[in-house]
Amino acid sequence: MKAPGAMLLVACYELGHQPLAVAWPAAFLERRGYAPAVMDLSVEPFDAEKVTRARLVLISVPMHTALRLGVKVAERVRAVNPACRVVFYGLYATLNAEYLAAHGADAVLAGEAESALVALVERVEAGGRPRSSTPILDKLDFAVPSRAALPSLKRYAHLERNGRLELAGYVEASRGCKHTCRHCPIPPVYGGRFFVVSPDVVLGDVRQLVAASATHITFGDPDFLNGPGHAFRVARALHAEFPSVTFDVTAKIEHLLRHRGRLAELQSLGCIFIVSAAESLSDAVLVHLDKGHTRADIVEALGVVRGAGMTLRPTWVPFTPWTTLDDYRELLDFVECHALVDAIDPVQYSIRLLVPPGSLLLQSEAMWPHLGDLVEEAFYYQWTHPDERMERLHDAVTAVVTAAAERPEDPLVTFDRIRRLADECAGASPRPWSPPGAADRPRPPRLTEPWFC
Repeated sequence: MKAPGAMLLVACYELGHQPLAVAWPAAFLERRGYAPAVMDLSVEPFDAEKVTRARLVLISVPMHTALRLGVKVAERVRAVNPACRVVFYGLYATLNAEYLAAHGADAVLAGEAESALVALVERVEAGGRPRSSTPILDKLDFAVPSRAALPSLKRYAHLERNGRLELAGYVEASRGCKHTCRHCPIPPVYGGRFFVVSPDVVLGDVRQLVAASATHITFGDPDFLNGPGHAFRVARALHAEFPSVTFDVTAKIEHLLRHRGRLAELQSLGCIFIVSAAESLSDAVLVHLDKGHTRADIVEALGVVRGAGMTLRPTWVPFTPWTTLDDYRELLDFVECHALVDAIDPVQYSIRLLVPPGSLLLQSEAMWPHLGDLVEEAFYYQWTHPDERMERLHDAVTAVVTAAAERPEDPLVTFDRIRRLADECAGASPRPWSPPGAADRPRPPRLTEPWFC
């Protein structure tokens, strides 16, 4: 084993999960004889001693929030250890490579980057300089992720079910995506490609999570049903070995409809809820985002998933340049009408369309009239809604959901506050509403970390 701690893998935020984007590179490095140190700043403090020992610090930025935090981490790393090399890797590294290079990054990597990351480490260990690369889309020989040095699962998001909290693990059976939704950060990096992970590797990861007392597994694939044959092989293997372990997946609306005949089996194998990026009920907005489904498809998918005995947890982007105030109010009516209040984390009502550098939205003529300047240090392009009321509503809803998360507040109460804001913004009288149950009502299963980007 080579010098322990000579390189440090840093996670900043990974949706409340134990960071797979650190566990996988750690496994690749260990397979080549290295002993990387790890640090997850979402649940533990900055460790200056680890930074001081490192010759190379590798910062994981798989999402926008992680990148914003990661840049601040890099500044702290430089202050503690000016001689070390700093590398960013992950989806948002390549999208923001120019900014990162101008602000002290020695290299950026993205895509199927673990082997390239190992090669970079070997180059630095041999006295060379780290080099950036374009997104890497070579098929990898995956290793079982290395989780031993990471904080306990108790520090991360739990499954909330039947009033109890259970430990949850996070795995991936595939990476990338064959779809090219315009607002998604994956297409600029993967270009419509996806890569499957061997079922043996996935099951090896599940085994170590179950050994760590996880009773539920989240499949974090961008779309679990991109390769349905592979997905069901993995789900069957999981259920055969751990019949009491439940799981959740993410899948596109169109895939839920295309594979409706297989959803009952998915439920029988232990799937208890499905996350799907519905995004909007406006067919016009869905076309602008190139989502591949319609409002009618969302309604149909809701019925199909419920009919198979599972909960559909739709996610939304309710603030876009094309979403009208009537659209927003209709979304709230839809949520109430279809009994979805408890299936949607309130933060979803505040999500604003994010346009990062490299986004496919920058190529959309529909986006151009609303687009503003790039906010370099925040890694997004400004845009302005043509209806000022929607800008005010976004600010008000964001304040409400932020305060509600800090309390925390019953989602029924938060939902009512948001609907009153929307009605007030439209100049309409508040509509009467009878909440569908008490605070101790049965609620569908959920993870305790609400979704952020």
